[in-house]
Amino acid sequence: MALGISARNSGGFSGKSSARRWLRCTAAAGLAAWSGTCIAQDAADPQGAAGSDTQQVPIVQPGAPGQSGRQLSAADAMRIADTRFSAGDVQYMQDMIFHHHQAMMMAALVPERTGNQAIITAAKRIDASQADEMKFMQSWLRTRDQTAPDPLMHQAVDHLIPGAQGPAGTAGMADMTGMAPMANMLGTEDKAGMAGMAGMASAADMDMLATLQGAAFDEKFLALMIAHHEGALTMTHDLLAQPGSAYDPVLYDFTSDVTNEQQSEIDRMTVMLTALSSDPRSNLKAGFRDAGAAASHLKLVASLPKPNGFFDTGNPAGLPPKKPAKDEAKDGAKDGAEPGDSDAPVEADFGDRSPLLSFANTDMAFSGDVLALGNYHGLNLYRLGDMGMPQLMSSLVCPGGQGDVSIVGDIMIMSVEQTRGRVDCGRQGVNEDVSAERFRGLRIFNISDPARPVQVGQVQTCRGSHTHSVVTSDARSIIVYNSGTSGVRDGKELAGCVGDVAGDARTALFRIDVVEIPLADPSQSRIVNSPAVFTDKDSGQIAGLWLGGDHGEGTQETRRTDQCHDITVFPAKGIAAGACSGNGVVFDITDPRSPRRIDAVTDKGFAYWHSATFNNDGTKVIYTDEWGGGARPRCRAQDPREYGADAIYDIVDGKLVYRSHYKLPAAQSDKENCVAHNGGIVPVPGRDIFVQAWYQGGISVVDFTDSANPREIAYFDRGPVDPDHLVLGGYWSVYYYKGKIYGSEIARGLDVLTLEPGAELSANEIAAAALADPGKTFNPQQQNAVRWPVDPVIAMAYVDQLERGDALAGDMLTGLRQSLDQARATMASGQSDAALADRLAVMANRVRAIGPHADTAMEKRKGALAAQLAAVAGLLRS
Repeated sequence: MALGISARNSGGFSGKSSARRWLRCTAAAGLAAWSGTCIAQDAADPQGAAGSDTQQVPIVQPGAPGQSGRQLSAADAMRIADTRFSAGDVQYMQDMIFHHHQAMMMAALVPERTGNQAIITAAKRIDASQADEMKFMQSWLRTRDQTAPDPLMHQAVDHLIPGAQGPAGTAGMADMTGMAPMANMLGTEDKAGMAGMAGMASAADMDMLATLQGAAFDEKFLALMIAHHEGALTMTHDLLAQPGSAYDPVLYDFTSDVTNEQQSEIDRMTVMLTALSSDPRSNLKAGFRDAGAAASHLKLVASLPKPNGFFDTGNPAGLPPKKPAKDEAKDGAKDGAEPGDSDAPVEADFGDRSPLLSFANTDMAFSGDVLALGNYHGLNLYRLGDMGMPQLMSSLVCPGGQGDVSIVGDIMIMSVEQTRGRVDCGRQGVNEDVSAERFRGLRIFNISDPARPVQVGQVQTCRGSHTHSVVTSDARSIIVYNSGTSGVRDGKELAGCVGDVAGDARTALFRIDVVEIPLADPSQSRIVNSPAVFTDKDSGQIAGLWLGGDHGEGTQETRRTDQCHDITVFPAKGIAAGACSGNGVVFDITDPRSPRRIDAVTDKGFAYWHSATFNNDGTKVIYTDEWGGGARPRCRAQDPREYGADAIYDIVDGKLVYRSHYKLPAAQSDKENCVAHNGGIVPVPGRDIFVQAWYQGGISVVDFTDSANPREIAYFDRGPVDPDHLVLGGYWSVYYYKGKIYGSEIARGLDVLTLEPGAELSANEIAAAALADPGKTFNPQQQNAVRWPVDPVIAMAYVDQLERGDALAGDMLTGLRQSLDQARATMASGQSDAALADRLAVMANRVRAIGPHADTAMEKRKGALAAQLAAVAGLLRS
């Protein structure tokens, strides 16, 4: 608004004298003028109200249909349309006063409950800043003739302090004599609304906090205060999302201060809370090549850096770029100073924008002794030696992300989704909105000579290819499911592509692509079907599953189901598990070209259903939630345990039955992107064991044999890539293959680890897993049930498991171990032993004769042990 005000836009003042009077009034009243004070005064002035050039007519507010209207004064009419501050602004300031007050009440509990100096200092800082801001907010409201709450007059509200019937939080807080409960003053709806403010601690939490001392208090205080401050950020974000809010520059500046101060406090308290953890993974030293590490029953045996051409030599860790330091003497005055006032250099700052994931390692595939490691820049092929140690054979530069790979014989398939991908694998990208040079979809390579991969086919798709799944293959062709998660490309670039057009069932959304690759001529690869697998069976609507949004108060905001991120197939059982953004899905794939949905589930704690893994017999599925998209710290001490976690389901009669959540137990810092990502099965016979990547949360090995009670049995973790910046890094995926665990480290390279025996995993179990036959290939989204040979080591693994579960008596354990050790030595020498065979056959019958065990898993292990004993006996007789 211009300072010069005409007679017509002065809000009722007319003529030059009235305009001067309006200016004098606003100058005297200050901010009160903005609430209509001066206009009201002018309306009462007969000289100012009826200027010769102002037409006087009735001002009417009609009301709803069928209701009588009412006449308004000019001042009332102006107030209704006043845009200088909104009802949302007022509500925000009023709510934030009570929000701040609860933070002060928590801070008041600190001095007598902890000796932690960092927390005492934080409490003092919070108390001072919140008190100052409360005074400002009350002044802002009063100046605008709005109600300015005073929480000190209403301390009986049960969500501000420990309950009125419970223990008092601080001296004097229990002395409520003569004060009316705030619930009576504001009414039930207002009280409920305040209790629902983002981040507000519950009465139960406040009561508990007041009873704690020492380390227990420290942990609870920090967790509640971090959540409280994050709530303030949410309230501020919600305000700014409202049209017309924070138009007042004073209020807008205040919201910026709230955001900056609360975030800074969150960062400090997160460090303090993480430091309280006793887990060695929680406070590891940062570093790109020299980070601290912690391990339990996992050993890092090799760590290969990225090959030449797959990292920025000037910035190998991918740190934010530094802004050049400026010399004030050279570059002129700053903050009003004259040039030459100081010759001290200005401290260097860092850029805020993230780079392209140009060199990020992604997923892996295995075939025989070949390991393919995808990368946003292309891929690298390694030869696995006799000991499973990778040796680089070739590097293929073909940018376009995501670069996930699969192998079938001599054919290698790569997913490409980014708009910079080119048909010719060029590095220059594509700048045009529509271009024949752009490639998004599946690339097909011949790797019969791994040193020189040759691109032999391409399948362009409407949404690119984020991931893909090899479903079946035979002598004629390969069937692949393609999952695109990006936007739909322009139909001018690829014919038939239709975006999110209401009512247009041709849309490329809500589908998966079924691709056929003919082995005789891969250049003829094509999409043979695009079934709308999310269609509602009753209405026929293709958007038939989760439509996006939260699941109620206090639940996750879950993505709409218009895609599958990962589809893991289990061809032997004719089923597939889809992690489909807003739903976990099970498909019938008995007809590979026409997958059919048979069940779908939601989870209130999932933000984005990311990946799926079956157990070895296809009776369970582990789904992962990529809360935060993989680039944010989501394993901090204050983060909810059910967010960014695994969800474990049993498959019962084709239906998914929820059993439990599992999340990395070690708190990670706010400089580590961490959330559940890709993993695979560790083939220990008789158990369901999963090795899981958590990005910079490291690796967990999880036993989920009891679906309802998963537990961690091994781990490996490094510290953050950088101590000062959140840099994308950590494990994209980890897979067990022929006795080793291979980890695709986004920033650092390729790691090789081995399992180490302990109380939860024996040497025999580790050796048995290494004997498992994974088939000719291991692709990340294709599972085949592994088989174990007849071998005394397999039987000994079952013996160890039964001993761990107290299912075998001591004398039988001793006899079994002695006989199996002898059998192993005899078979290794190539000899037979009929007497030993008879003894093992008798032991097999004794195991079968043991009474039933209450644990179903133990019963299965008994049967498996008896079968192995009998089979080993058969080999000893031959």
